[in-house]
Amino acid sequence: MNKVYPDAASALAGIVKDGQTIAVGGFGLCGIPEALIAALRDSGVQNLTAISNNAGVDGFGLGQLLTTRQIKKMIASYVGENKEFERQYLAGELELEFTPQGTLAEKLRAGGSGIPAFFTKTGVGTIVADGKEVREFDGEKYVMERSLVADVSLVKAYMADKVGNLVFRKTARNFNPNVAMAGKITVVEVEKLVETGELDPDQIHTPGIFVHRIVVNATPEKRIEQRTVRAK
Repeated sequence: MNKVYPDAASALAGIVKDGQTIAVGGFGLCGIPEALIAALRDSGVQNLTAISNNAGVDGFGLGQLLTTRQIKKMIASYVGENKEFERQYLAGELELEFTPQGTLAEKLRAGGSGIPAFFTKTGVGTIVADGKEVREFDGEKYVMERSLVADVSLVKAYMADKVGNLVFRKTARNFNPNVAMAGKITVVEVEKLVETGELDPDQIHTPGIFVHRIVVNATPEKRIEQRTVRAK
């Protein structure tokens, strides 16, 4: 089975549709699948539910899909640097399911592991627990969280072999492994592709069983979200 596609548009062809749930790896602008996000924008699909730690910045990363109004709902832990994200939410134009960051990571990991739900102390006694089951274990209260499974996951890795074994680079690892696990179909953007067998098995972060399609973007922009320099 050939998992390698010539470009991002062809890697998404036939699998992205209106109304889907799309999980996207990255943290801010670190480790985001730039080419795949742009191809998703250009596909014109609408009414998406996007699962991501946040939504990039205005005009870049997932922020592009907010600008084009292709996202109807965000499941995220942070609004932060994206003013359009904030504006749409406050104006009632965008549904938002705020999720604590660690809970969001675990919801994705659980979904990829076939675990339908789990209990956590995070959010007990807050609006996070509204409408959710709260149960007591050993004298402590826990809120039940449902796991997350995406129709399509978009992932950024540094390197892959041709069967989809992945290696992430430093902090770009962030949400990407969990997002890769949680997708019914997972598409990965990599900077470097090697032959099967070239990767040291002990250095593989995500096994190829989770990966369905691969596209190479050897020179991503890797935009810096906030640049702070010393005053002269």
